[in-house]
Amino acid sequence: MNELDQFWSLELSRLIENARRSGRADVADYLELRARNDAIREIGVRWLIESLIAISAVSNRSTASVEIVREEPHRFDIFKATMAGTRIKFQQGVRCLTVEAGWTRTPGDGFMRGGALAAARIKHLGMPKMGVELGLLMHGDDPVWHEFFEGKPVRAFTLEHLDSHFNTFLG
Repeated sequence: MNELDQFWSLELSRLIENARRSGRADVADYLELRARNDAIREIGVRWLIESLIAISAVSNRSTASVEIVREEPHRFDIFKATMAGTRIKFQQGVRCLTVEAGWTRTPGDGFMRGGALAAARIKHLGMPKMGVELGLLMHGDDPVWHEFFEGKPVRAFTLEHLDSHFNTFLG
C-alpha cells in the first residue's frame, strides 16, 4: 500500500467516525462499504501482480532471464474510465508483457462498468490480439477476475490463464 492509499484509509476511518457521531448513519454506511470494496480491490490487484511475479520467479530459476519493471502509482484508461493502480512490465530481450490493474479513485475518473470492482489489462508487445481486459467481480464472498469482452464478463480468469499468458510471452 503506498502513502496515498494509507492516508486515504486513515482519512476514511476518521470520516466514518465523524459521520456516526453526527447521526449520519447513511453516510457512515456508504463510507464503510467503500472501505470494504477498496480492500477487496487491493487484494484482487495484489493477487494478479504477485501471481505473475511468482510465475516469473519460477521461470527465472530455470532458464529465462526476465526483467521486471513496476510502476506505482500508474493511471490508464479502460472501459471508458481512468483507473489508478499499478503497471508491471516483464521484459526479455525484445519481448514484453505488460499488466495494468487498478480502479477509479475520483469522480473525474468515471465509474466502474459491468459491476466490476477493479479492472486490468494484459498486453503482449507486437501481439495485440493476445491481450485481454479483465474485471474483478464478486462471486459470493470471493473476488474473481473475469475476462471482459465489449464491457461484459465472458469467463473467469484463473491462475492457469495467467500462466498461459506468461508462457506466450516467453515464446
